[in-house]
This record gives sequence, structure tokens and C-alpha cells, in this order.
Amino acid sequence: MNYHYRTDISWWVFGVTCGGALLITLITVSFQSIKAATANPVKSLRSE
Repeated sequence: MNYHYRTDISWWVFGVTCGGALLITLITVSFQSIKAATANPVKSLRSE
């Protein structure tokens, strides 16, 4: 209150940030799940 310059942060900034983080998380998890589901298990077992 006593600062010379003050910036107010709106509620939508937090909403956009949380939404973006959730979107990135869902895209990453979906990509990894699809990649694991479509992988050929025989190739992975041969290399081990």
C-alpha cells in the first residue's frame, strides 16, 4: 500500500498459467502413453 509503484495482478493471469501448465502436462503424458502403447514389445525384449 505504501509503495510508490504498484502492479495489480488479475485473477485471469493465474487461470491462464494453470491452464497452460495443465495443457502441457496432458500433451506430454498423452504423447508418452501413445508412444508406449504403439511400441513393439519384441524389439524392447531383444535389446535387454
